[in-house]
Amino acid sequence: MVGVDGSAGAREALRFALAEARLRGAVLETVLAWELPLYEGVPGPFLVEIPGELVPPLEEARAVLQAGAERRLDAELEAVLDDADASVEIHCLVVEAAPAAALVGAAQGADLLVVGSRGHGGFRGLLLGSVSQRCARSAPCPVAIVRARPG
Repeated sequence: MVGVDGSAGAREALRFALAEARLRGAVLETVLAWELPLYEGVPGPFLVEIPGELVPPLEEARAVLQAGAERRLDAELEAVLDDADASVEIHCLVVEAAPAAALVGAAQGADLLVVGSRGHGGFRGLLLGSVSQRCARSAPCPVAIVRARPG
């Protein structure tokens, strides 16, 4: 299983996971998680009361974001796949959820969870991002954390 978010680290993680799946004859599960953007300072959607007249536009926004996330995952696979990967069976999951929670939940029964060391977070100086740290602490299987190639 591999987490994909469009970052350089996630792309390297996808390459690594593809090579492992090919080597082991395993199915590769890809997971891309997305969340509705919230205003700064709002702790979570469960604390926000949404007026009834906003619900249809909110559902439309969710559908647009889901479709965009699916296109992002397809583009990432297309950018990384080559002829050698034709033998790898790939399953794709795009889900509205916090990335770490989605990956840890989807990793139930997985042989390996592969994540990039850094994603799109704002603290570039850190060696590990918050998602990779949470996965390393909480995943129900071994975790491989892959660094992006320099440059």
